[in-house]
Amino acid sequence: MRQAINPVQLEPFVRSQVLVTRLGGIKLDSFQRLEALVDSAGVGSIKEANALLRRFKGRSQMITAAIDEFMLDFMTLVFVVETGEEGFENPIRKLARGRLSNLNQLVNVAA
Repeated sequence: MRQAINPVQLEPFVRSQVLVTRLGGIKLDSFQRLEALVDSAGVGSIKEANALLRRFKGRSQMITAAIDEFMLDFMTLVFVVETGEEGFENPIRKLARGRLSNLNQLVNVAA
């Protein structure tokens, strides 16, 4: 017999996906969610981005390298947002979006 999942014990993003799936609603694509994280860029976003990208790691060296590049830029963005360096925020956000776009293309080509 399957044990029931308690959504409260899950990470926030996973919890929302379990609840959305149970309700039969539309689930966000991983890359759409990552784009939303780039837009909001907070400390908790790093853990969520890692969780979203975990399933793509190891598919190829290129994808793993692209994930690492995105995460480095994303963590830099979070740092800049958290420290309030507004002059650097937009260029780094643009760079993170570009890395995410490259990663998305690599994942879709490899799939």
